[in-house]
Amino acid sequence: MVLSFSMLICLHSNAQNTLKANKEQINEIAVIANNKSVQSALNIIDNTDKQTIEDMIVLTEIPAPPFKERIRAEKFVEMLKRESVDRVWIDKEGNVIALRKGTEGNKNIVLDAHIDTVFPEETDVRVKVEGNTYIAPGIGDNTRGMAIVLTILRAINKAKIQTKENIYFVGTVGEEGLGDLRGVKHLFSKNSAIKIDSWISIDGGDSDRIINGALGSKRYKVVIQGKGGHSWGAFGLANPHHALGKAIDYFTKEATAYTNKKGARTSFNIGRIGGGTSVNSIPFESWMEVDMRSISPKRLLEIDAILKASVKRAIADYNQSGVKDKVTIKLIPIGDRPSGETPQSSALVQRAIASASHMGINSKLQMSSTNSNIPISKGVPAITISRGGISTRAHSLDEKWENIEGTKNIKMGLILLLSEAGLSK
Repeated sequence: MVLSFSMLICLHSNAQNTLKANKEQINEIAVIANNKSVQSALNIIDNTDKQTIEDMIVLTEIPAPPFKERIRAEKFVEMLKRESVDRVWIDKEGNVIALRKGTEGNKNIVLDAHIDTVFPEETDVRVKVEGNTYIAPGIGDNTRGMAIVLTILRAINKAKIQTKENIYFVGTVGEEGLGDLRGVKHLFSKNSAIKIDSWISIDGGDSDRIINGALGSKRYKVVIQGKGGHSWGAFGLANPHHALGKAIDYFTKEATAYTNKKGARTSFNIGRIGGGTSVNSIPFESWMEVDMRSISPKRLLEIDAILKASVKRAIADYNQSGVKDKVTIKLIPIGDRPSGETPQSSALVQRAIASASHMGINSKLQMSSTNSNIPISKGVPAITISRGGISTRAHSLDEKWENIEGTKNIKMGLILLLSEAGLSK
């Protein structure tokens, strides 16, 4: 596989070349940013920063674990209505969708932030404030993004900006973990009521990141089952844990040899294992959860095949090792995120680079696993931009977001969104 320039930037952290947009997009962004109404909107973003922070805190303090985002979603609907839109609703998957119609409406542009967090429902999500630092699970990832969506809508409305194209302000469910991008997958399914032409997600910490590459992944729950029995009385009976150990050994050896070979970066991880009822019982079930990732669709399929072959061979070998009875196996898919890239040459990426540069942000292109994976895989221009400020300790109980130049990335997002939607004369 020939790596694109943006992929190389992702792979080599020492690549610090300054990105510069094409002259066409630089001029386009300059015209938009210097428009009187847009200047007013940029000032509104600065002047309403206190409201942005308040929105962030309110949303953070509503638990939203995967598959249980409804209460936060309903609050987001209420907040979007407060800012005024043409229509707002929650779709069948649980996504919040708000439409602000354009004067022409030939295209549909999405500004998205995911609603869910990685934390269980009982997690203490009360926000602690230390100066300009805000501490709580999920405050950066991704209630800050949701607050930015609200602020950009507020600024456009207050500045009375009219766009040519429709803008959908969206809060998606199921971005994290086993949610497996279910919200955005629904929006790009045949059941979606919207034909999306351009996609911008707000997610991720570093203020200079523009994610135009989709890091693909495949995830499985590997379940091995047997009869189970007493550790003494049924000794010698096929043991799912023993079989799982062999499967882990075979897979990790084969996968390590594969990932060490020259080629696009690929990874694997066994993140969880479980099963059994007591120390003196032969388990009736043993399981592991496996995560595999690659920037190459081909390599992702190849390491996926290695897992399947390794597990199949391990179970066959174990069942033929002289144990009583046999174990059986099931591979249950629990995650499938496609790889891909929105090219650096695309208008959307060029506009993002130019918008960042206009705000004094020296941007860098990166690859990650975000909501943008789905539109990218379907050929729809898509990127994920940063929530700005300084984020640390993501996915931890003491996650922090620090308001250092926090409005800079909001203003970059506004200019980018307006360049995609077009200003109506």
